[in-house]
Amino acid sequence: MIAYIFATCIPGQEKDAISKIRGIKNVSEVNGIMGRYDLFIKVSAGTESDLHETLTRVRDITPVTSTTTFTAISGQGGTVDD
Repeated sequence: MIAYIFATCIPGQEKDAISKIRGIKNVSEVNGIMGRYDLFIKVSAGTESDLHETLTRVRDITPVTSTTTFTAISGQGGTVDD
């Protein structure tokens, strides 16, 4: 399962959140972004339970104040190189 998490953080603490999120199992990418959200997090999890556990761990990080999660639909899309 692939999911994309958009997170907001306490202002000025984005780098701290990024360093903590990098250590979470199933997180394959994390970037600071500009706009409504502060962070873009890509998650590649084997099961729905693994995805839920990863999302819960991201939400538990102190600088993270809110998240919005989008789950990819299997078989629709992929990388440009596919």
